[in-house]
Amino acid sequence: MKKLILLATAFVFCFVALAQSQPQTQTGPKPEDVVKVNTEKYDFGKIKQGNPVNYAFELTNTSDKPLVVENSWASCGCTTPEKITEPIMPGKTAQLKVQYNAAAASPFTKDVYVKFAGIEQPKTLHIVGEVLTPEAYDVWVKENKDKEKEKTTQTSKTKDKSGNN
Repeated sequence: MKKLILLATAFVFCFVALAQSQPQTQTGPKPEDVVKVNTEKYDFGKIKQGNPVNYAFELTNTSDKPLVVENSWASCGCTTPEKITEPIMPGKTAQLKVQYNAAAASPFTKDVYVKFAGIEQPKTLHIVGEVLTPEAYDVWVKENKDKEKEKTTQTSKTKDKSGNN
């Protein structure tokens, strides 16, 4: 009898676990149905610690109705999106300005979410880059200037050898 009760209990737990893991289907429009973004992911590259950087994502309304941004937020307090307050008219483009504070020296990947009225799922955008300490950034800039100078010198030597001036 104990085995039967144990088996029944295990069956109930398995059933409950499987029932909760079923994906919920979303009905209605998705963000991709009403908005086109100039880029889903923006790479700041290497930036200097303590110098905030900005980027403006361009959101174009591809629907035939005005598009209202209910809210915009980020995955971290170090990233601040500026909410678009005016509706985006059909066929028109608005800018979602995003600032990253660059306080901590490390690579970063941050998500920015945009919630549109009448659409359940928010649109997710990404910013990435690497924050370098001021010293490391100065070294990186110098190395890249030296590399650029070297490329320019090699290009000039190639032109001289070929007889082009």
